[in-house]
Amino acid sequence: MNNDFDEQSLYLTTIGRKTGLPREIEIWFVELNNRLYVLAEHGYKAQWLQNVIANSSVTIRLAGGSWTATGRVLDAQTDELYLEVRDRARTKYGWGDGLAVEFRLVKASGKG
Repeated sequence: MNNDFDEQSLYLTTIGRKTGLPREIEIWFVELNNRLYVLAEHGYKAQWLQNVIANSSVTIRLAGGSWTATGRVLDAQTDELYLEVRDRARTKYGWGDGLAVEFRLVKASGKG
């Protein structure tokens, strides 16, 4: 992925940690160094984030494509990316609070 996506949001599908069923949300994102980042406004209370913690394998739909990805929470205290992600979100949306989550795209899974 070497795109600068113009879209305002992406579609993130996680696997429900209790049900095992796919759960899709639409959420704002920023791109940095060929990775996608989203901010969990309510931190660890976000259900989608709890699903990512339980199973880091997700699907991301964006710009007419679909990717398998792996997610991880950035540590605000030790990860230098955290501040840059927050600043990029503030520039793009005028908002940049929350827990930053990185998604590394693994492979394209076709159009969708």
